[in-house]
Amino acid sequence: MVLTLQVFGGLIVMTALMQAVAGLAAQFARARRSRQMEDRKIALFERQADILIRRAEVDRERSELTWSGKRKFRIDEKRIENRAGDICSFYLAPHDGGPLPPFLPGQFLTFELNIPDRPAAVVRCYSLSDSPLDRNRYRVSIKRIGPPPKGPPDAPGGLVSNHFHKALKEGDVVDVMAPNGGFYLDTHSERPVVLIAGGVGLTPVLSMLKWLAGTDSHRETWFFYAVRNSNDMALHDEIREIVNNRSHFHSVIVYSEPTDKCIEGTDYDASGHISVDVLKRYLETSNYEFYVCGPPPMMEAITKQLYEWGAPEDDVHFEAFGPASVKKVQKSEAPASSEGAGVKVEFARSGKSVVWDSESANLLELADANGVRINSGCRAGNCGTCATAVKQGKVSYVTKPSSKPAQGSALVCIACPDGDIVLDA
Repeated sequence: MVLTLQVFGGLIVMTALMQAVAGLAAQFARARRSRQMEDRKIALFERQADILIRRAEVDRERSELTWSGKRKFRIDEKRIENRAGDICSFYLAPHDGGPLPPFLPGQFLTFELNIPDRPAAVVRCYSLSDSPLDRNRYRVSIKRIGPPPKGPPDAPGGLVSNHFHKALKEGDVVDVMAPNGGFYLDTHSERPVVLIAGGVGLTPVLSMLKWLAGTDSHRETWFFYAVRNSNDMALHDEIREIVNNRSHFHSVIVYSEPTDKCIEGTDYDASGHISVDVLKRYLETSNYEFYVCGPPPMMEAITKQLYEWGAPEDDVHFEAFGPASVKKVQKSEAPASSEGAGVKVEFARSGKSVVWDSESANLLELADANGVRINSGCRAGNCGTCATAVKQGKVSYVTKPSSKPAQGSALVCIACPDGDIVLDA
């Protein structure tokens, strides 16, 4: 009886000890989880603080180091980027040896070029294709434009792209204006992002991808790149290196005309043309920020499909270069003066006064048709090269400018007269 009581008492003590140990273990586990959570919060706070500090530093340097007007850059290196040989990267170093301002991922450079047999300098814009974190030199990747497919074989191709490819060489110096443009990645957002590129529209969205990778962004990132086939693929190694080393980065390569040598699953992921149907194979929702750059028909189709899928207009961003990117004004929208006669457009410095032609898409096109020279670059309201003082009257815009011109001026490449107008041109 005594032995039984002793054993029973020992079991009670042992049970109590085990319960106490279990309780201490549970407390320790809770304390450890709490400490881990606190450590994660601290690490997250430190990472976010570091990002904010870096962003503030970049904003400060962009403001302090930018330049007005033209600056001379030396072509430091030329590099062919695809098998077809029609996309070439030009690495540009400042001729004065001074520091470079950072740019926003997606922005472009504006070049002023003196081309033989041209009566005046030619202005063109090309997107920066490298990371904004590279502070030693800039890079633009330019596709050489051949003759029109339905034109004669000896028809000239793209004037400036061919000048870059054929005439400019390493060591040459070109005039460049500071990085600019309203199509750029929102670097303050933490939302998931979808980058969509068609052809050489790759350049600005690749810069965005490289910025996200270079800043160790934790944003879910999808990169869709559409070309005809592997011959047209450019800078593929750079894309692959970024995506393969980050679990939250994904790429989808789409070929519209794969050759017999193109291997699905290795060289490309989907065939056909890029569309929202292709996006839906990989994305469960439209709750992303979308950035689109490519041929105008592709951009128009994709943006329309994204809106139909439910993506808010504020979440869909696209680049526009060239008059084909801007929708024409319909004849029924042509303005008329209060007297009922045609609207008069006066080019004050040229001494010419004409009637607004409803066949013209914008005031720049009207000026061209009447021998009035106005400098221009992108012809899509991005670069600001065509900004012209409005001496009398006002304009309406065919499409929203990427940035507002100075008070009293208008971007004539996307502007129509809103009644009689006098331009300082």
